[in-house]
Amino acid sequence: KMQGHAEIGIVTVGERATSLVGPTTDVNGLKRGINRIFARSGAGAYFLDGIQDVSQGFKKRKAEQAIETAARTEGPFYMRTLRPKTPVIYDDSGYRFQLGRWDRLRDGSDVTLIACGELVKAALDAAEILAGEGIATRVLNASSLRPIDREALLGAARETGAIVTAEDHFVHGGLSGLVAETLAEENPVSLAFIGMRDRYGTSGTWEELLEYFGLTPQAIAEAARGVMSRKSH
Repeated sequence: KMQGHAEIGIVTVGERATSLVGPTTDVNGLKRGINRIFARSGAGAYFLDGIQDVSQGFKKRKAEQAIETAARTEGPFYMRTLRPKTPVIYDDSGYRFQLGRWDRLRDGSDVTLIACGELVKAALDAAEILAGEGIATRVLNASSLRPIDREALLGAARETGAIVTAEDHFVHGGLSGLVAETLAEENPVSLAFIGMRDRYGTSGTWEELLEYFGLTPQAIAEAARGVMSRKSH
């Protein structure tokens, strides 16, 4: 692990046009006791190493498009793919991955959910829960973390005034940190973060682990209610 991290540092110092792909640990591995997926800060490590292009949560056609983007990008590029069996959000038509652009999957004016990777589907499910309560929820797929989509983020802050981030990652050093840092300087709004806290991982099925660590649609919906109650009117 440490040797690999040192090699990444060499890549960034030399600013080589190198693409790095980091798959998540599969559920079968977790059942056998491998728990790295829920005790990590992968994206944050690459931020510290100075990699400017960091993208997350790719499967099938979306991954192919991200690889094409990486091949055309100058300097180091990190991409994280998905292994667990998660629902496919996009079909093969009509979608095009763009570095630095977040796709709006659902529109709304009351609160915004910004998710990446495996938790994009959970955010969409949370939006359905909130819709049943009369809450209009915007959902953004943050497939590009560096660069972030400043226009989409600041627009969400301005137009909804309340934001929840959701990621299968530590809440520091990843999507949550990037959103908080940007909004602190540009447009502070009511925020909440769904993700890993400072705790050890464990073993179990994918569904059991999501529940154990509170990475569920219900937890996201509850966080959305909280930020709405705190936002300025």
